[in-house]
Amino acid sequence: MTPEDALARRRYLTMTVARIAGAGGAVFGIVILARAVEWPEKLIGGGLTLAALWMMAVVPRALARRWRSGG
Repeated sequence: MTPEDALARRRYLTMTVARIAGAGGAVFGIVILARAVEWPEKLIGGGLTLAALWMMAVVPRALARRWRSGG
């Protein structure tokens, strides 16, 4: 494997791990939201879910853009 291939594989895996971490965070937020009794816990669960979904959408694109420009 050439160094360029190794770099591409490492970057791809980094973006995939970011997506998986976001999905895990979203599931955790939904669990908190479903099990919550009081509104502060529901707010935390909803906020965590929204933040994780945002992370799944934005972080891989930002990494790809950064790496595409040579950074």
